[in-house]
Amino acid sequence: MSEVLWAIGRISGVMSLLLFTASVLLGVLTRAGKPLPGLPRFGIVLVHRNVSLLASAFLVLHVLTLLGDSYAKLSLVDIVIPFLASYEPFWQGLGTVAFDLVVAVVITALLRHRLPARVFRLVHWIVYLLWPVALLHSLGNGTDGSSGWFVALAVVSAASVAAAVIWRVASARFRSAPLERAERTMQRMR
Repeated sequence: MSEVLWAIGRISGVMSLLLFTASVLLGVLTRAGKPLPGLPRFGIVLVHRNVSLLASAFLVLHVLTLLGDSYAKLSLVDIVIPFLASYEPFWQGLGTVAFDLVVAVVITALLRHRLPARVFRLVHWIVYLLWPVALLHSLGNGTDGSSGWFVALAVVSAASVAAAVIWRVASARFRSAPLERAERTMQRMR
């Protein structure tokens, strides 16, 4: 039975990482304010939300199956308080930090209409910390963390997210440049 739980935990962890990568990419695209070909901006928002929820479901499956796995030796405390696990406490602790951050993001997403927009945005900015922490957890603690296919997957994921973030920052500067020039012109005219 432990091998079945281990296999489900392993697969659900990889799926969670892939889906969270897609979620981060969609989140960056959503904030860029530009629709994708064939998909309006609200469509990106809906896909982003659904991919995020699916990623969270796989994460819960990952954690629950590893709680029952005799090799992982996780306790309920290990999934809430980081760096206390008996097996690979540092790498497991990174997973716990990522899990706790996902819980915070999901709760604020569910309460979005009851929270000030600044609180929602601030908590969602945590994703820029959460995602690399989860990636490091998977590389350091995952069964496949050092295998060629998984390292390649991690590199492609990291490069994709980095490129999206760079694109977003660059596009924000290009969008604001005309506004900044207009403001400087208005100041000179005064």
